[in-house]
Amino acid sequence: MEIKKELAPSGTLRIGLNYGNFLLVLKDAPDGAPRGIAPDLGRELGKRLGVPVEFVKFQQAGQLADGVRDGKCDVGFLAAEPQRANEIAFTSAYLEIPVTYLAPPGSKIRSLADVDREGVRIAVSARSAYDLYLTRTLKHAKLFRAEGIAASHELFMKDKLDVLAGLKPQLVRDAEKLPGSRVLEGQVTGVQQAVGVPKNRSAAAQFTREFVDEVKRSGLVAKTIEKHGVKGVTVAP
Repeated sequence: MEIKKELAPSGTLRIGLNYGNFLLVLKDAPDGAPRGIAPDLGRELGKRLGVPVEFVKFQQAGQLADGVRDGKCDVGFLAAEPQRANEIAFTSAYLEIPVTYLAPPGSKIRSLADVDREGVRIAVSARSAYDLYLTRTLKHAKLFRAEGIAASHELFMKDKLDVLAGLKPQLVRDAEKLPGSRVLEGQVTGVQQAVGVPKNRSAAAQFTREFVDEVKRSGLVAKTIEKHGVKGVTVAP
């Protein structure tokens, strides 16, 4: 089957996962098997292709994007972004995650409109989908990048930056540990979680697009979110 040669040339489907996103990839099972929404959908993709799967673990979104581009994995579960789309063929989104800011205790920043102003310093996880979005859209505020979500939180705290940009479900968790802090209402953008393959594999891109459309339509994505009890994400339209 031609599609198997293109999507899983080694005979095994190598699936790239971003362990930096706790909403999509949970803590591994005791036997080391990946758990979560992305691993489950990856297994389903392998099943429909009729090949065994192997998971390739990355710690950050940018590293996973490089891995898909460079052929370190055959398919990656990561956010679709215009910058990444130059090198990766994406499906439609299967999941949306809202992005907003966390303001520290005593902050005068009360709303999203207060953030993009001169002198405002934003901590962000480098090369995350929302870093790429903010890089394109911010006019006045400055971004301060750290490698990974946890490191961006550390930078926010250590350097007393004005806000921390992040996935809303993560920021809600962070706010619980920082009395007096505030998660800003609304959303800056919604991260569009999708499936990506190397740009030059057109048959693989078509197969994964049809797969994502079908698992959304059939309700499998919704069932997987419910199975893992993930809060704050929605099935993409």
